[in-house]
Parts: sequence; structure tokens; C-alpha cells
Amino acid sequence: MKRIISLLLALALSLSLAACAAPAEKADGGKLQIVTTLFPYYDFARAIAQDRADVTLLLSPGREAHSFEPTPLDAVTISEADVFLYNGGEGEYWVESMLDAAGEHIAVASRMMDYVDALNEEYVEGMQGADGHDHDHDHEEDEHDSDEIEYDEHIWTSPKNAVVLCRAVCDAICRADAENAAFYRANCENYCAQLEDLDARFAALCESAPRRLLIFADRFPMLYFCREYGLDYRAAFHGCSGDTEPSLATIKFLIDKVEDENIPVVYTIDFGTKKVAAVVSECTGAAIETLYSMQTVSRADFDAGETYLTLMERNFEALRKGLNE
Repeated sequence: MKRIISLLLALALSLSLAACAAPAEKADGGKLQIVTTLFPYYDFARAIAQDRADVTLLLSPGREAHSFEPTPLDAVTISEADVFLYNGGEGEYWVESMLDAAGEHIAVASRMMDYVDALNEEYVEGMQGADGHDHDHDHEEDEHDSDEIEYDEHIWTSPKNAVVLCRAVCDAICRADAENAAFYRANCENYCAQLEDLDARFAALCESAPRRLLIFADRFPMLYFCREYGLDYRAAFHGCSGDTEPSLATIKFLIDKVEDENIPVVYTIDFGTKKVAAVVSECTGAAIETLYSMQTVSRADFDAGETYLTLMERNFEALRKGLNE
């Protein structure tokens, strides 16, 4: 499947580039064209560039990030970008093939995982696959080295990382449009100040909380967040798991943990199935809250203009209930 997708994308790009051999004047009035794969980078880019760029989110709102495969139209969109911002890692294996085919036509392509220290994917006590047998990435076996380190790719979930990533986005935009660099950098610093305030509030909440343990009856994409604030966790699945049906042993482990530790809240994530959380809640009486990982957002949230900051405010309230009640 991976080879087929790469061939289709290469074909689409070659047709697009042939058609653009004699480019016409931009219909967008000369605005910078920015394409991002994931919502956090889309949000940072639109806050920094504002009305001086058109920012396109490749992963459409409401779509599950882990099953995303680019279409030939997506390939054309990327090939016409001035700035292409992508996360990198196994989840975006297709990007390198695309850049090989059209990278020279993109002014700036920036891989966000290059700017932070990536953490290894964790398998903790009770988690499905903690015995090492739950490696479910949908790739051909001959293309996947089982001994290769699996990095957790949800790097933006830590607000401290978000500051670093926001500045990396700004640097990429400034390289593509140096004339407006002062405007972009001023907007970036304003946004980063809000991220730093958010980070301070999370740090204060976690330092004063009587609990440190979070129970995720779902996938766990919040490793960077928990590591930043010294929180412990137990979860049904690791961050990039494709599983939705845990074993009875995993469900029993979560139920016992909630009861033994008197945990008031079990967490699900945006776009989680919530089936496991419903079972744990019914058996223990724990409330269910959602934490937003923000690889993508719902169509309703996107249309309402939600941002990384506003969704993190939801996370703050959900975390407060789990750590303090």
C-alpha cells in the first residue's frame, strides 16, 4: 500500500508541475501560501501570518489523523505551497516521497519533530500491548523494522514544546517572506506569551493537586504533557494504537486502579470511541472527561474558530476535576 500511494502521489505531482511550467500570476493576490498537515501548526501559522497568508489544513476537520492518506489533490496543494509544515515520524511516512518529487518547488519545508526532543512510545502497566505484542501500524511487514524505536509523535501536547514549535513555524514563514518578518515575529511573540501563561497555570495546578495519577480509558497521546508536569498515568492503549477493543484484562486493570486509588475521573480523548470509558465509569462511578490531543479538530470546533489555546483551556478544566475532586 505504501508503494502504491507513493506512485500515485508522484504521478499527481508530475502532472501538476508540468501544468505549472509557465506559472500565471497568483489569483490570491500574492499572499503567502502555507500548508500544514496537523491542526496545531495550522493554528500557529494563522496566528503568526494573519491576513498576509492563506493557510490550508491538509487533515480536514473531523478526520481521524491515524488513518489519513493523502490524495492526488493533496499532493498538488502541497506542491503549490510556499511553506509546508509537517510533523514527521511514522505517522507521516508519505511526506518524504512527496518532497522527493516536488520539494524543490516548495520554498520552505519544515519538519516539526526536528525541533524538540522526541520521547519513546511507552507501554505502561496494564496497557494493551504492554507485553510487546501490540504493534499495529498499518504498513507492510517488510517495510517495518520491529527493532526500530517508536517515537511518540504528539509533541505539541506540552505547552512548553508548543512555544518551541510556534517559533519554528515563525522561522519557516520568515524564511519564505523576509520582507514581513518583523510583523510575523511580533505576532509569534504575542502568541508565545499566551502559551507561556498557559504553561505556568498548568504547572501551578499540577504542583498543588492532591493527585498525580490520570486514568485514560482510551488511547494515550498525552505523554509529553504528563512528562512536563510530573503526572503519572495508566491507559488502555498507547498513543498511536489502532485498537479500539481492549482485552478483559486491560479493562479489569483500569477498573481496579480507579477503585483502589479512588480516582474521580476517567479520561477519553477527542475522536476516541468512549466505549471503554463508559464501561469503567459504569463499574466505578467515575465521571468521564475529554482531553484534547488536537492532531485534528471536529468540524464544529473548526467552524467555531477554536484554537490551540481555547482547546487547552478545556483541558485545564478537565484536568482540574481529575486531580482535585
